Amino acid sequence: MTDDRENGDRTIDAEPSILLVDDDIELCELMREFFARRGFRLETTNDGVRGLTRALKGEHDLILLDVMTPGIDGFELLRRLRRQSEVPVIMLTARTAQADRIVGLDSGADDYLPKPFGPEELLARIRAVLRRSTRARKGVEILKVGSITLIPAERRVNRGGTVVALTTIEYDILEFLVQAAGRIVSRDELSSTIHRRRASPFDRSLDVHVSSIRKKLGSDGDSIVTVRGVGYLFRSGFEIDGAN
Repeated sequence: MTDDRENGDRTIDAEPSILLVDDDIELCELMREFFARRGFRLETTNDGVRGLTRALKGEHDLILLDVMTPGIDGFELLRRLRRQSEVPVIMLTARTAQADRIVGLDSGADDYLPKPFGPEELLARIRAVLRRSTRARKGVEILKVGSITLIPAERRVNRGGTVVALTTIEYDILEFLVQAAGRIVSRDELSSTIHRRRASPFDRSLDVHVSSIRKKLGSDGDSIVTVRGVGYLFRSGFEIDGAN
């Protein structure tokens, strides 16, 4: 695998590298064969502690993380990983309760796929996340609203001169809303752009990500308002009825 680096950051090449952390040995073998046939290099580990160690090496383009891993579970692994790395993470789990999905997304996951899943759907989600994580919009050097500054080419967010650490999907949501500042963005529009699918009435993932962005932006998080029954608005110096 070619490992192109610029300023210490990995770039996705023709053979993306994925780390799968899952204690299902048979699944790991099947996934390794599946991804090898599709031009991906898949490394597997069956232990949460080892998985965290490997993930922190910064040698992978994306992490597939099972919730129920021995050593430390997937939620705790993700929380520790996010203290040092913004590598894209897709969580995999047989636990389908909405509360578990919210915990995973709130801990910094970029996507969440319940088991059992079709490998082709997982592949599609991986490609979507990788596209988001490597996308740099040419021709847009800086986006600035109030004290919030986005640098798309570096996928970096500053607030009053301080870097704000966002996950891949959080950055995408914030950039989309900032570019549409002053305009209401529907949930379907945002979901279609970010998730490549329409928003489900029961899918809280967008709400979780928006809530996390607000927290990370501190008092400036109030710039992002929820328009009941419609979507979101990045406030640009004015109020709107029905927003909160």
